[in-house]
Amino acid sequence: MADEHDQHDSVGAWAKRYHLTSRALVEAVLREHDLGPTQWYVLHRLVNVGPTLQRDLSRLLRVERATLSGVVATLVRKGLVDQHADAADQRQRRLSVTDAGRDLWSQLPDPVALALDVSFAGADEADLAVARRVLQEGTGRLEAYLAARGADAGAVD
Repeated sequence: MADEHDQHDSVGAWAKRYHLTSRALVEAVLREHDLGPTQWYVLHRLVNVGPTLQRDLSRLLRVERATLSGVVATLVRKGLVDQHADAADQRQRRLSVTDAGRDLWSQLPDPVALALDVSFAGADEADLAVARRVLQEGTGRLEAYLAARGADAGAVD
């Protein structure tokens, strides 16, 4: 059995610590603009891809439907997003960015790019490629393991 030091110095432990620390930076940047990370990702999708069904956003962003409903309601209340019935299926809600949402977006810093720039400034590209490959493969194996047991990977943001 590994001792406590080994567990806290594992690739998984560092991946988690990086995730939590970069998320804290993203949240701090967005807080200045009265947005949360999931709100930012919704706006990102709507600005860069266009109108999207709300149910598809839940899957794409890997957040629970109830969580996304609250996020969307907040964005609608702020006047940043429109929510309307889909023309093809009235039961589904289609989201689109408003002019106010587009104006806000044009003023927002990209917190993900900032986190990456701060984190990996001066890092060797070959080292980054290895880290990316190792984490991709490990994540893929975990997802396959969960899928084989009929479990969902859950909400990942």
